[in-house]
Amino acid sequence: MKNYFLFILCLLVLSAQAQTYIPSKENVKARTSFQDNKFGMFIHWGAFSALGDGEWVMNNKEINKDDYKKLSKVFNPVDFDAAKWVSTAKNAGMKYIVLITRHHDGFSNWDTKQSDWKITNTHYKQDPLKLLAAECKKQGIKLGFYYSLLDWTRDDYPYETGRTGKKSGRTAKSNYDSYFKFMKGQLTELLTNYGDISCIWFDGHWDQTNPEGSKDRSSRIDWKYNEIYSLIHKLQPACMIGNNHHLDPIAGEDFQMFEQDLPGQNSSGLSFQTASALPLESCITMNDSWGFKINDRNYKSYENIIQTLVGAAGRNSNLLLNVGPLANGEIQAECRDTLALVGKWVKKYGASIYGTRGGPLSPQLWGVTTQDAKHVYVHLMKQRSQSGLFIPGNFKVKKVGIMGTVSSLPFSIRQNGVLIDTKGLSLTGPDTIIAIDFQ
Repeated sequence: MKNYFLFILCLLVLSAQAQTYIPSKENVKARTSFQDNKFGMFIHWGAFSALGDGEWVMNNKEINKDDYKKLSKVFNPVDFDAAKWVSTAKNAGMKYIVLITRHHDGFSNWDTKQSDWKITNTHYKQDPLKLLAAECKKQGIKLGFYYSLLDWTRDDYPYETGRTGKKSGRTAKSNYDSYFKFMKGQLTELLTNYGDISCIWFDGHWDQTNPEGSKDRSSRIDWKYNEIYSLIHKLQPACMIGNNHHLDPIAGEDFQMFEQDLPGQNSSGLSFQTASALPLESCITMNDSWGFKINDRNYKSYENIIQTLVGAAGRNSNLLLNVGPLANGEIQAECRDTLALVGKWVKKYGASIYGTRGGPLSPQLWGVTTQDAKHVYVHLMKQRSQSGLFIPGNFKVKKVGIMGTVSSLPFSIRQNGVLIDTKGLSLTGPDTIIAIDFQ
């Protein structure tokens, strides 16, 4: 009996060890680089773009899968230019791009060998991932891939227990083992054929759970994440894994994401999770839609985007800002123009964002703080009523000034911090930055 219990104990220990994830040295280095980069471009684009009604059009309009696949005869991005995409991101101050490789409609934006429902079977015929990967390498921009875990067109996906894609016309019994093999095949392609990939950005887990905010958010299927995540880390040890499941991180994940909100906020009703110790990322749209929607003109202003970027940095988070290119492959002019303005601001004030972490003060109604080894940056986005501003910290202050100007501010050293006199300070632009320089 004693030997039996020892045997069971050994099995439990081995099981626990199997679930333990220790990131590689390359992965840890990639996490630091990710946090330093702070700003990225999300790109929602695919066959759905041809209908001009967002990336959820198949589900929302209850389109049968056989009818929907006729888009392969329509989607033809003849004006796709990888150099323009990457230049637009780089000139905006973005350091990385995350592109949709396969969204919930199952359409693959590369020459996959696992499916015929792919971009190379359209009139376009080319593989945009190869073009984009080459251009990102040329311009020094990191590239990551979004990949949907769910599928509205495949019969083997467990659609019976899913919350979406219920009207796509599937009647055959699903087979997750088959679907799992398909996903592993596609992920292997993405991580072996396109050079160094900075991240795999998963989405769709929530299809197999109760809605966000429910007490029980357990999954109705076993996604076999341990096997999927191990495959990714084996193929590319530095590749970071994130999963938009709207839950606390799962073992094997390297960064945590928040959708349409900054960490600690939940205006979208999708972010009930709390910020973890992992690197953080907030994905947010430039208007109300992820994929191109022809009647969505509710574009965020340049000032709004700057304040969102700053607000993310002050919460120790990256900002992944989304664009939804037209079906022809062009990024909308409204997005390009706003991003150009963002780039001008970042060129002047980027030192207060890049390479920083969340500052000594938690986010306030008036703004946030960021910091690096030699500075604390106080980002004032709303006027304060008090004339004194106390910043806690045990640091030796050399100078306090307004970033981008020669102006200095009076200050006095107090116990465990510095008190800055902001009397008469007028705010200009989307963000007035007080820079505290250390000795």
